[in-house]
Amino acid sequence: MKLGIGYSDFKKIIDQKFHFIDKSLFIKEFLDDVTTEVSVITRPRRFGKTLNLSMLRYFLAESVYGESTAGLFDNLKINNCGKDRDGISYISYQGQNPVIFLTFKDIKETSFVDSIIKLKLIIQNLYREHRHLMNSKKLDVDEKDIIKKYLDGKVDKVDLELSIKILCEFLHKHYQKKVYILLDEYDTPIQSSYIAGYYNEMMDLMRGMLGASLKDNIYLNRAVITGVIRVAKESLFSGLNNIKIYSLMQSKYSQCFGFTEEEVNDLLKKAGMLKRTSDVREWYNGYRFAGSVVYNPWSIVNFIQNNELRSYWVNTSDNALIRDVVIHSSSEFKENLEKILLKKTCEQLLIDEHVVFADLKQNEGAAWSLLVSAGYLNVVSSRLDEDGTICTLEIPNKEIYGLYRSMIKSWLSSTRSINWYNEFLKNLLVGNTIKFAENLEIIFTQIVSVRDFGREPEIFYHGLMLVLVASIDSKLYEISSNRESGHGYHDIMIIPKDENKLGIILELKSVSKIPKKEQLITSALKKSAKEALVQIDKKKYVAGMRQRGIKKVVKIGIAFAGKRLQVATTAVATTTVATTTVATTVKSMDRETKRIKQTKQTKQTKKTKKIVKKKK
Repeated sequence: MKLGIGYSDFKKIIDQKFHFIDKSLFIKEFLDDVTTEVSVITRPRRFGKTLNLSMLRYFLAESVYGESTAGLFDNLKINNCGKDRDGISYISYQGQNPVIFLTFKDIKETSFVDSIIKLKLIIQNLYREHRHLMNSKKLDVDEKDIIKKYLDGKVDKVDLELSIKILCEFLHKHYQKKVYILLDEYDTPIQSSYIAGYYNEMMDLMRGMLGASLKDNIYLNRAVITGVIRVAKESLFSGLNNIKIYSLMQSKYSQCFGFTEEEVNDLLKKAGMLKRTSDVREWYNGYRFAGSVVYNPWSIVNFIQNNELRSYWVNTSDNALIRDVVIHSSSEFKENLEKILLKKTCEQLLIDEHVVFADLKQNEGAAWSLLVSAGYLNVVSSRLDEDGTICTLEIPNKEIYGLYRSMIKSWLSSTRSINWYNEFLKNLLVGNTIKFAENLEIIFTQIVSVRDFGREPEIFYHGLMLVLVASIDSKLYEISSNRESGHGYHDIMIIPKDENKLGIILELKSVSKIPKKEQLITSALKKSAKEALVQIDKKKYVAGMRQRGIKKVVKIGIAFAGKRLQVATTAVATTTVATTTVATTVKSMDRETKRIKQTKQTKQTKKTKKIVKKKK
């Protein structure tokens, strides 16, 4: 079986006889949707959006890149699916229309200037594809001069905003038919701009371009726009009344993107791998699109190709966005995400399915919507409430669970190896608190930004520590956060499932008023770390461990002030001994203070040598 991994051009797949999962009934569903002028279809990445849009392009257009599209659909389902409501056979629509097709999937630049350069090249190539208009007898000289300007790439921001509509007008004039606009990955430049810090400029450009192309465009027949995230209409599609959003919560197109159970079983059978069915289901199944259970196509074809169960679903830009959401979210959000990472479910109110990027750090509904839309969480079930839709969420499958863990490890290990991060966790779990404290300082010094703390630093510190320990093997340990224990609520508790292993209690403190002098900061941190230990004993948090039969427990108090921290620990104690006094071992964490002292000593030594030299 010949699999076209990475191919997104429909004609190449057909011409080169790659095995093709026939999704051509997507075309039928599109043609039947006659009441919608602009369709926005959102699905997670790698679910076949680009290929489906490419297929639609070859179906509608008479030719693509100068080559005829006739015959490409002879052996597909669309050729034998009957007639539409007007009695016209679906296949008769093939090759009858002018089409504008473009993709924004490669606009991932780190600056707005570079994004403009990339967009100019995309538009220039789009006009080159339709350069036959330069020979059209139905266009006048002035109109051909406009086309030439785009062909030469001599355009500004306003020209870019009008580029699609202008081409639409000229194609309509040449063919005397209204034009189909197909836009793939419309949200990629928006996501990239949000991460890189030029979101407002990109939104302004995209709003102008899509507004001109889709609003009151008398030359437009219909438009299909695909992406991962449904960007709020108010943010991007303002003023458009002819638009309909088809997210993964809608039933329409629910089986057109992703592989169904039947399609996967057929693939595995042809590959001679039916015995791996249960493994494949555990690793790659679990996505629910309005009741339809589907698999990730990218992962399935890669698994069959490599015959190896592992995560094939990797995208750095998405991961950066998820990281940003997790870091800046509230403590309640982090606690619910912690449940999910521990392979439990949680319920969330999803009033809106759209994402307002500007609200990601304030609106938890937007953050949950992002995780669902991007495929990082799955809607297991939903029910209507007076406030909206209550959705039960979980991690879809083993692949995505592994992706969360590897994403966290990669981020926290930064320029170091994953082994370094694993060693960091190991030091914590065996009670090597001195080494744990040293590595924790490295994380805060080299990875965490001062901009991450926000207005509620204590929430940030709690959330970060939860993320740090989230990759601990859930088969061996249970992570408990903000749960009742003894006479209070502990911050974080790491409970071994083997009662002979070490249990760990982490209590966190934030120094609200940071002194200006270095020595005073260190003193305040030490005091706060000790207070955290006192609280563990005073509130008898160890009672939670005692109830589980855990024999040995280490108590750790951590105090934070900006990127500085201090760790205070008790010696490993048994849970059968009640203690009223706290013997602490404090490990100094402030290397900056040490550096300042060493610098002062060096300067004093040099000064003394100069004085001695003068005396001589």
